[in-house]
Amino acid sequence: MLLEYFQMIDRVETVDLSSRTLTARSVVPAKSPVFDGHFPGYPIVPGVLLIETMAQACGFLVLAVTDFAAMPLLMSVDGAKMRTFVEPEAVLDIEAFLEHDGSGFAVVKAKITSAGKKICDAQLKLRTIPFDQVPLGPIVKKRAGEVGLFEALSARPQE
Repeated sequence: MLLEYFQMIDRVETVDLSSRTLTARSVVPAKSPVFDGHFPGYPIVPGVLLIETMAQACGFLVLAVTDFAAMPLLMSVDGAKMRTFVEPEAVLDIEAFLEHDGSGFAVVKAKITSAGKKICDAQLKLRTIPFDQVPLGPIVKKRAGEVGLFEALSARPQE
């Protein structure tokens, strides 16, 4: 996890296309410039970065389910609940579940836990824009490879 570069997902652990779910993991860095201001002497991960973490996991799920047809972009966050603070070196387990996709939109629920404790959860809505309209395809595929999305897809049980 590189907070200052918005690289929130370290590894996609599993993808299940039949249940439309994805699990991922991230480890909060021990030090980050983000902590210099949030908060001096008491570093915690900003809630907005936890939402971004859920959004990225949801985005990877949408990419997997749609076979990289379109770029998922965060549109709205509904019912977000922050349940506890996240400190440096915390191991985060992220889960995403795709409820709906179509007509250029996706609705996904996500949650983050750490050591079995609930950290946060929300429903996210993503706008999906075909990659021929957004020049991000190669960058997104490279990042998906770096976090193991393709490996998780190839390791999934045969349907």
